[in-house]
Amino acid sequence: MAFAASAPTSSSSSSSLFSASFPSSQSHDLIKCSQIGSLRSPDRAARALKGRRRRCDRVGPVLAESSKGRASAATGVIADHPEVVVDKVEVEEDYEGLAKDLAEASPLEVMDRALEMFGNDIAIAFSGAEDVVLLEYARLTGRPFRVFSLDTGRLNPETYQFFDAVEKHYDIRIEYMFPDAVEVQGLVRNKGLFSFYEDGHQECCRVRKVRPLRRALKGFRAWITGQRKDQSPGTRAEIPVVQVDPSFEGLDGGAGSLIKWNPVANVEGRYIWSFLRAMNVPVNALHSQGYVSIGCEPCTRPVLPGQHEREGRWWWEDANAKECGLHKGNIKQEDVTNLNGNGAAHTNGTATNSDIFNTQSIVTLNRVGIENLARLENRREPWIVVLYAPWCRFCQAMEGSFVELSEKLAGSGIKVGKFRADGEQKAFAQQELQLGSFPTILFFPKHSSHPIKYPSEKRDVDSLMAFINALR
Repeated sequence: MAFAASAPTSSSSSSSLFSASFPSSQSHDLIKCSQIGSLRSPDRAARALKGRRRRCDRVGPVLAESSKGRASAATGVIADHPEVVVDKVEVEEDYEGLAKDLAEASPLEVMDRALEMFGNDIAIAFSGAEDVVLLEYARLTGRPFRVFSLDTGRLNPETYQFFDAVEKHYDIRIEYMFPDAVEVQGLVRNKGLFSFYEDGHQECCRVRKVRPLRRALKGFRAWITGQRKDQSPGTRAEIPVVQVDPSFEGLDGGAGSLIKWNPVANVEGRYIWSFLRAMNVPVNALHSQGYVSIGCEPCTRPVLPGQHEREGRWWWEDANAKECGLHKGNIKQEDVTNLNGNGAAHTNGTATNSDIFNTQSIVTLNRVGIENLARLENRREPWIVVLYAPWCRFCQAMEGSFVELSEKLAGSGIKVGKFRADGEQKAFAQQELQLGSFPTILFFPKHSSHPIKYPSEKRDVDSLMAFINALR
């Protein structure tokens, strides 16, 4: 694979870039922005070196003005840059220890260490979203860097336009990886274009993303991702800045042959955006339309104010399933054993989480109770019922507003109820109660046997009250 190698366009040395500080600002965000862009001298004191032996090229900063040099897939040599000094070294590295050493390091320092250690054997995985920040940090190190991206064939037009803008801005060529045409053809012919809405996104992602990524990573010893701890509360809360990749193999083959770097793991999204604005970096036009996390067009939508960014991805599935497989190592084994075919966690009828929506103003319905309620054509009073799972983070997030709603409706003639619809009850809820994802909210009118499903993901008290008042 011919991955692009980029060099800085400035003739100043990389050390001057590291010592430079960003313009001061009274804005807290911009102050924080300068902190995440700073580089402190890493502590290179001897640590217990253990782990997998690797052979790598250490590539020094490129100081030439031209950035036209490209990486050769056949030789791995950066062309047209006599300043590049390549030393063959053999080292052993304790990556758990290194992760601890770099836990408080800035993203720029982590990026510099990654590029220094692996040279031509590392590349940035670029998805076409705010992870463009990785390219900016790589540029600031003064070292050459390589970039690849997965073209699933179903990206938004704005994302393709963004790829082009990024290539021009950084004077690079992104190497695109594509899914196997025969596999895509088989999937679409057998299951249709939108099978993921019915049986989960994992199969489509496996064909269009995971397998192409696996092929790409076979050509590297390390890769760099834009994962952040705050992106997905169910799967990314514990990612380190560097780790042995638990899922994929690298150039040397075998377990432990690939190192995964996550330079912005400890940075909140709002500070990423402060940095991008301060550095005048191009961004995907979809962000201005309410998109935060961006993937394939059918599986991505804008989020509303107050919603978590991952609620815009695979919104018909549960919170614990919101990984496409590229970072499946984030999902703990106990979570994997609790995933069904739709990527939804279940408990098989056993309570492993504390229950939620616990208040006297909310009626707890069992299977018989919800069946009777659904069968009635003339009810004494209307009901609003939440179908939930106590482990679901989105259910947990709306607990306060739903409890407040129940208190406001007390004495109004409208009953408020809850039905736990995971585990053994999930199939029933899907067939009889319109359950698509957790939470699902149903309004049972007084004179109708057909419940009405709340269509919005705005679950604040005012929005829920407006829904009820329109139907009562």
